[in-house]
Amino acid sequence: MSKLSSNHVTRKPNRLIHEKSPYLLQHAYNPVDWYPWSPEAFQKAKREGKPIFLSIGYS
Repeated sequence: MSKLSSNHVTRKPNRLIHEKSPYLLQHAYNPVDWYPWSPEAFQKAKREGKPIFLSIGYS
């Protein structure tokens, strides 16, 4: 069993980890509570009175 150094950080994936898009998957370990385009995202934004931040990707 190896010891982890004191500066070891365990990164947890966000919900984008379940997507198939390479663009979305590259953000699956960002420390942001990202939502893919879905009814769940719109319901949460409406419920919390928050705007939608939409990223259309890049090339």
